[in-house]
Amino acid sequence: MPGSLFDEPDAPEPTGASEAGPADQLRSADPSAWPVASGWQALVDDFFAASAGRQLLGFLQGRLADGAVVFPPQPLRALALTPPEQVRVVILGQDPYHGRGQAEGLAFSVAPGVALPPSLRNIFKELQRDLGTPPPKFPVPGGSLARWADQGVLLLNTCLTVEEGKPASHAGRGWEVLTDAVIRQVSAGDHPVVFMLWGAHAQSKKPLIDADRHQILVANHPSPLSALRPPLPFIGCGHFSDARTWREAHQPGGQLETL
Repeated sequence: MPGSLFDEPDAPEPTGASEAGPADQLRSADPSAWPVASGWQALVDDFFAASAGRQLLGFLQGRLADGAVVFPPQPLRALALTPPEQVRVVILGQDPYHGRGQAEGLAFSVAPGVALPPSLRNIFKELQRDLGTPPPKFPVPGGSLARWADQGVLLLNTCLTVEEGKPASHAGRGWEVLTDAVIRQVSAGDHPVVFMLWGAHAQSKKPLIDADRHQILVANHPSPLSALRPPLPFIGCGHFSDARTWREAHQPGGQLETL
C-alpha cells in the first residue's frame, strides 16, 4: 500500500555517504538547542525545571566537560518529528546506539548509510514477512526510520543519551522520568494508539498505558539473541499487520493512511 506507515519511499541514489564528524555527537547540555513539537513543550519544560531534569543536565554537563563522547546530537528528536496529536503507533527502545555515526535520536533507527544493526535487520525482515514491504534502499534511506516518525510512529527510547562504546551508560540518570511522562501523555491523549513493546524492558512500561483504550502488542526483542525464541518470538509476531487491522477499526479518517 503506497504511502502507508512503514512503507519506504523511493530515493535518489547518492554519490556516497559522508563520513561522520563531530556534528553527530552531543555538543552541549542545553535543552533550548533541542527543539520539540509544541504539543510536547510543556512536558519537556516541566521536566527540565524539576529536580530530575536539573540533575540530568548537571550529569551531562559534567560528562561533556570530562571529554566524553555522547550520542545523539539531538536527544529529543523523536519529540520533534512526531507531535502528540499525530502519534498513531509507539515503538519503545531502550537507549541509543553507542557507535560513532549510528544514533539519530529515534529508537532502532540509524543514520542513512550506516550499516544496519542486527535488531533493525530483523525489524525489516519481519516487516517484509508480515506486510510484503521490501527492505529500504541502501544507503539512502538505509536504516533511517525518520519517515516513520514523520508519519506518526513515535520511536521513543526510554533513555535518550549514551556514551561512545558504553551501552546503557546514561541509564538511570533521569531520562526515564521524562520518557515515562511522554508515555503517560500519549496514553491519556484523545485518540487510541498502538503500542509495540518488544522485549522485557519495553514491556516493563505496560503499567503506564491504558489497555482499555489502546492496543498493546508484545513480543521478544528483535535482537538475534531473542528474535526467534519462545514464548513470543519477534520473527512471526505479525505486529505490523495487527497494527494495520486495529488502526482500520479504531483510527478511521485520521491524517495518516492505515498500515
